[in-house]
Amino acid sequence: MTTGRQVKYYQAGSSEMYGATPPPQDESTVFHPRSPYAVSKVAAHWYTVNYREAYGLFACNGILFNHESPRRGENFVTRKITRAVGRIKIGLQKKLFLGNLKASRDWGFAGDYVEAMWLMLQQENPDDYVVATEDSHTVEEFLEEAFGYVNLNWKNHVEIDPRYFRPAEVDNLRGSAAKAKEVLGWAPKVSFKQLVVMMVDSDLEKAKREKVLADNGYIDSHQQP
Repeated sequence: MTTGRQVKYYQAGSSEMYGATPPPQDESTVFHPRSPYAVSKVAAHWYTVNYREAYGLFACNGILFNHESPRRGENFVTRKITRAVGRIKIGLQKKLFLGNLKASRDWGFAGDYVEAMWLMLQQENPDDYVVATEDSHTVEEFLEEAFGYVNLNWKNHVEIDPRYFRPAEVDNLRGSAAKAKEVLGWAPKVSFKQLVVMMVDSDLEKAKREKVLADNGYIDSHQQP
């Protein structure tokens, strides 16, 4: 049964779909997923293409590279780092445990990427787009920026924990957003350094609030998030 309503559908793809395929990655790059999550995203991508071609649906795939903000979940490495930076600076934490520091990602600001998602749905015809900054950084570089911003040396606080290594590593993700720039008129506004500062500032404020609670006995000062 059809309602006659014009529906536009956005499918949230992921740069993880490219997996082991070398950068730069664009809309024509072959997918080589390296995790169950990435495999499921590849399936969703092709379901979207299939329904668009078979039924004429306005369905877009947005292949977004890593998009971060202060709202990022604390189990993601970027937020795990900035949370630790705030807590270490304030005196609530001493160590941060991480895995592969050489993994490289194309990190951008989530707010910029949401704009790209919206722009896809404003076009006359549906299509698939890579959204990326076209610049990648290693986890180690993220550590240097985040800890350096508060005048700390990350090497004094970070320890490698083998539990955090992936069974099938994704070494380098760096997108080519040429199509999004040309067709959508989109470009990222927030730089890598600005993004790191934004996230550290937010988590410093959170750590200060936690310190007040810890000093007054409301939380365990040694309990890490």
